[in-house]
Amino acid sequence: MTAPASQATADGPLKAPDAGGGLDRGVLAVAGVVVLGAIMSILDVTVVNVAINDLAKEFNTSLATIQWVATGYTLALATVIPITGWACARFGTKRLYMVSIGLFVIGSTLAGLAWSAESLILFRVLQGLGGGMIMPAGMTIMTQAAGPQRVGQVMSIVGVPMLLGPILGPIIGGYLVDDVSWRWIFFINLPIGIVSLVLAARILKKDEPKPAERLDLLGLLLLSPGLASLIYGVARGAEARDFLKTEPLVFTAVGAVLMVGFVIRALFARSPLIDLRLLKRRSVAAASGTMLLFVTAFMGAMLLLPLYYQVVRGEGAMASGLLLAPQGLGAMVTMPIGGKLTDRIGPGRVVLGGMVVVVLSVAGFAAVLEGDTSYWTLGAVLFAMGLGMGLTMMPTMAAAIQTLTHDEVPRASTMLNIIQQVSASIGTAMMSVLLANQLSAKLGGGAGGEIGSTEKVPAAVMEKIAGPMADAFQHTYWYAVGLIALGFLPALLLPRKRPETSAVDAPMPMH
Repeated sequence: MTAPASQATADGPLKAPDAGGGLDRGVLAVAGVVVLGAIMSILDVTVVNVAINDLAKEFNTSLATIQWVATGYTLALATVIPITGWACARFGTKRLYMVSIGLFVIGSTLAGLAWSAESLILFRVLQGLGGGMIMPAGMTIMTQAAGPQRVGQVMSIVGVPMLLGPILGPIIGGYLVDDVSWRWIFFINLPIGIVSLVLAARILKKDEPKPAERLDLLGLLLLSPGLASLIYGVARGAEARDFLKTEPLVFTAVGAVLMVGFVIRALFARSPLIDLRLLKRRSVAAASGTMLLFVTAFMGAMLLLPLYYQVVRGEGAMASGLLLAPQGLGAMVTMPIGGKLTDRIGPGRVVLGGMVVVVLSVAGFAAVLEGDTSYWTLGAVLFAMGLGMGLTMMPTMAAAIQTLTHDEVPRASTMLNIIQQVSASIGTAMMSVLLANQLSAKLGGGAGGEIGSTEKVPAAVMEKIAGPMADAFQHTYWYAVGLIALGFLPALLLPRKRPETSAVDAPMPMH
């Protein structure tokens, strides 16, 4: 999949598909391989989060220790994502994709066999090293297979795992933990991974070796530890509800310094690990800014409703997952439409329309959320938010990739995945702190310091505090509204025309 761009025109220019055309069978087959691998890695995060309490009991350890099962995986993702662009160019996307899935499956199997909290954390890190490369490598495979004129449709397919993960994860995780065994939250990846490897070997185009520039080792030594330190510091600050405490402050500061060092390095190095000079292009810069603000706000807002269901309404993880299903249904309606519109009229108008719907939906939660709000009302607002999400997230990514050449796609995919990972970490940390502070203010003193299940709270007490707790969620939603609104500023700069196609950007021939 990473043959030089010149090969696309070795026998003359390839005719680009009409922007209104659908995806051919070859591209759809590639999409199936990519989605299967990506959904496995994304689902894993939410499935494991549901099992944290049970894992703490199983290994007779504290929640602070077992939380590293999730944190270690996230830090491993942050460490390995930056190298993906270089590795795609050096080893080929098919080879890298298969190695990533292989590592993930091996880590999953070992995690299912874990005999202690320490061994489980170690194997989760191994999982993360594979999982971090699956999504950017998969995005590169898809965009290079389809060409820029169909990037919108491609992104709508790649977005399916991101959409389904937060919804299906709690349902699957809750069922496996309650009715089967915690070990199966890891073993379930084994058959999916094997099928993914077999299909990838058969369907994906064979890699053709080509020279690649040397690895930017200094850039890697700045960016990977910088990302890991920054995410860790933000996560620890959110847990402590105080970002100025010594530990989170030191890790956040060190991470920020390393990231600044990487930016300076990337702007002046001849072959940087991630080519930040791509941001000189208006479409890439506008898409990156939009994604940074939107993902920060949206992922933070995504944290609130399942917590509301569990904390205020006393629902379990599995029931909360089912109650979130309307969002997925809404996004399923608009994602393919958004992809086709992006290819026809450009992403600018599509993203702005989607963001308007998302802002109104989040504001709707801020307006209607009370201690006894009808689930039908919440489901309707959630469905509308899904409609907006389907028109926003992936068209924004398409805006950045549409104007790039074949060989620039791996680096851009890596950069966008880093932005997404960091933004999601910051958004969830920010909203959890804001929510905890609001709960403390509404309930008095430190009562809101711990956000958790209220199943052990007496019914009479719960009846009294449900209203104030719902008010805390309402106020927190208004912060998300403001942050999403800021995303309109860079979104106004997104392209509002379909991209021009050059021969070098035409889709690669498929086998």
